[in-house]
Amino acid sequence: MLDVTRLRVLVAVARCGSVTAAAKALNYAQPSVSHHLARLEAETGIKLIQRAGRGIRLTDAGRLLAERAAEVIGRLDAAENELAAYTGLRAGRLRLAAFPSALGTIVPAAAALLREHQPSVDLRLTEAEPPEALRMLRAGYVDVALVFRYSAEGAEYPDAVGDVGVHGRGEPGADFYGGVNPADDDAAIDITEGVRERLLLEEPVYLVTSVHDTAASCADLSRYARHRWIAGCDRCRAHLLRQCALAGFTPKIAFTTDDYVAVQALVAADLGVSTLPALCLRAARHPGVKTVPLLRTRRYVFAVRYGDPPDPPAVQLLMDVLRTAAVSPQRISGHLTEEAVRLQLPGAAG
Repeated sequence: MLDVTRLRVLVAVARCGSVTAAAKALNYAQPSVSHHLARLEAETGIKLIQRAGRGIRLTDAGRLLAERAAEVIGRLDAAENELAAYTGLRAGRLRLAAFPSALGTIVPAAAALLREHQPSVDLRLTEAEPPEALRMLRAGYVDVALVFRYSAEGAEYPDAVGDVGVHGRGEPGADFYGGVNPADDDAAIDITEGVRERLLLEEPVYLVTSVHDTAASCADLSRYARHRWIAGCDRCRAHLLRQCALAGFTPKIAFTTDDYVAVQALVAADLGVSTLPALCLRAARHPGVKTVPLLRTRRYVFAVRYGDPPDPPAVQLLMDVLRTAAVSPQRISGHLTEEAVRLQLPGAAG
């Protein structure tokens, strides 16, 4: 059986890029790191490290083992944290990864609700686009990942808020789960990936144009076929290309940025047109743009967890405040649902 300590050393070397840096990160002596690597190579019978000039680099086998070791160590650390929460060793530490527009809208509102009702919970935030957030979730570096995906043409989805999975045509879950769509929130587990998701929000997607554009705003993208376009992250860019293809043209993409504030500034400066989901406009609205909702397309925001239920009490509480905060600001009452108020963490204040 592989030694966990030696796997941690290998992961540290892979992340830090050298034995010296790994030793410093682990607070080990440099010879100790070298010894652990040598023992790990002896245990596996495979060369994991090779010389590269004055330094070292991982072999293909070393990189493969380091990637798997990171997942294993992450899950072990997550298990330790969950056990500590259950046994009352600490009130609860929560780690959340979310994409930028959620960090600018849903997450602050949820964090405020969490602090109001359970101030002893320590919430750690990480910005990550959906693919990276899910990798962090599977590796145990975060407890919950906020992700999004766009509807496929003609796809059917459930209501915006509730403990549901994703159903419908077009295999909307293929981007995340390899074509497997998890079913009801806690009742069914995706055996292939082990993820469970809760739909938090369904939002419209808008065509964004400059207020100086004399043409009347229209949801027909084909009218903007001759315009220059501003694309977002890889997932948003793919959605833009798909929508333009349905409208019968390929957009001329002049700029690419995943900063929704920059997108609006470029549009306001008459440098192109773009599309943005409602959360981006809810987080920050440039006075120099105008918007019109696109037809037959929506974006769906999910809170995703990994592993079998039940969730630790702290994670249950986080899921509840995220669901409360995901609604439009006019509907947020400033109070949690009765279920969240009743939910207590071990050792937490009442």
